[in-house]
Amino acid sequence: MQSSAADKPQAPGQAPIKTRRFGVSLVWIVPIVAVLVGISLVVHNVMQEGPTITVNFKTGSGLTANKTEVKYRNVVVGQVTDVELSDDQKSVNATIKLAKQAETFTREDSQFWVVRPRIGAGGVSGIDTLLSGDYIGADIGQSNSRAKHFKGLENPPPITYGEPGKRFKLHTQDLGSLDIGSPVYYRKIPVGQVVAYALDPDGKGVNIEVFIHAPNDAYVTENTRFWNASGIDVNVGANGFAVKTESLSTLLIGGVAFRAPEYSPNDVAASEEKTFDLFDDQQTALAPPNGKAQYLSLRFDQALRGLKVDAPVEFLGMEIGRVVSINLDFDATKRSFPVNVGIVIYPQRLGQAHTKMLKALNHDPNDEAAGVRLIGTFIDNGLRAQARSGNLLTGQLYIALDFYPKAEKVAFDPSARPVSIPTIPGSLEQLQEKLEAMVNKINKLPIERIAGNLDGNLVELRKGLNQFNAKTLPSVQSTLGEVSKTLQSASSTLAEDSPQREQLTQTLDELGRMSRSLRELSDYLGRHPESLIRGRPDNAAPLDLKGPPRN
Repeated sequence: MQSSAADKPQAPGQAPIKTRRFGVSLVWIVPIVAVLVGISLVVHNVMQEGPTITVNFKTGSGLTANKTEVKYRNVVVGQVTDVELSDDQKSVNATIKLAKQAETFTREDSQFWVVRPRIGAGGVSGIDTLLSGDYIGADIGQSNSRAKHFKGLENPPPITYGEPGKRFKLHTQDLGSLDIGSPVYYRKIPVGQVVAYALDPDGKGVNIEVFIHAPNDAYVTENTRFWNASGIDVNVGANGFAVKTESLSTLLIGGVAFRAPEYSPNDVAASEEKTFDLFDDQQTALAPPNGKAQYLSLRFDQALRGLKVDAPVEFLGMEIGRVVSINLDFDATKRSFPVNVGIVIYPQRLGQAHTKMLKALNHDPNDEAAGVRLIGTFIDNGLRAQARSGNLLTGQLYIALDFYPKAEKVAFDPSARPVSIPTIPGSLEQLQEKLEAMVNKINKLPIERIAGNLDGNLVELRKGLNQFNAKTLPSVQSTLGEVSKTLQSASSTLAEDSPQREQLTQTLDELGRMSRSLRELSDYLGRHPESLIRGRPDNAAPLDLKGPPRN
């Protein structure tokens, strides 16, 4: 039987060793539990803590550390923890601590901006900040990439919160009165707005981006036309004044309208990001397609005051183009200053006439040489250009292309580019030439000699009338009186019932009437001597040549 170590005898000089079991006092339980709870809270807070991002703004206006909030749909998703200048001291960096559930705002294309009271094209916004103070607005991006640093927007984006709809691009020559937030109308109902604009890479135009809200985005089709609806469109025509505008707001902030032509068969909805042309007005936008443009040159030897760039060009009364340039030239041979006018025409605007002409002449519109020969044939048949007056009130001119078979023949140069169309003087110039020719003929008439002869004839006529009234008429009157006395004596000697006496009575009556007529004629000529030359007017009072009725 083995003995244990405790039973072994101790060596002399060594103290006995006592062993104890380890034990924890109840006093340490509470601190240990507190530490564990604290560690769990720290871990929980770390796990629930959202990301921290930095947003760069131009200024720190409205930003306060530990006070300014970040909101999405008016719900707080973060707070500004620090505001400091950037390294180059040209902007401000705002450090934002987002909530855990706002981790999606770290997407690379997320947007941040300062919400404050603003008055813009889209109306008045940020009124609630007058009481609560400025805050940072946020919008979640769509990118799968994440970022820590963002560039803040100076103005709120017009479209936020992932609103359903489509974006389209418009191309135009200039922005006009449009701005971000300008409304987009469909049949005069606002259905969208302008969300962005930028210059072309070459700087020769402007690209405008518009957003059409669903479900109205379905009305934008492949054949849709957009036009600038800003301001007031005033037209003066044969029917008077016509004033058009989309709404009162377009007078102040501008606007865009769109619609497809009434006849648009097989039209389908346009895809997102499709590019359209932005026309200046509705009439131009809804006009038939222009087709291939053809540039022509005109040369006038007359002043063209009233002709402006963009003036219409008409062919047989139908508008087919416009004026694109007006330049003054110098002719060293004639020592004159002709005017060179550049025009652009669109033959396809002739519609059915253009189609039938191509078919009848077997002409290919893409063959430039054949097109030049065709224009030469028209010129040989009398095609000429003329500047005509389009409005007598404003004095504006337009270019008219028409056929004048009697026009003077002109040699055609098929090698000239652009092709030159002969011209004839304008209608006003032709009228002026006729008036000048008439005035010249009148000036050549011997007016003074004719007037002198007329004066002399009138003097002689007046003398003749005076002699007639003074000598001839009294002698005729006395003669008639003597004849009357003689006839009365003869009548008294005849029997009352004899036919000779009745004839004498009638003769006496005729002599009386003749005497009165002579007196009236003398009086009328005295008052109107010119009637001997011009005759008696039709509306003159009739002369009583018959005398009073017989009893």
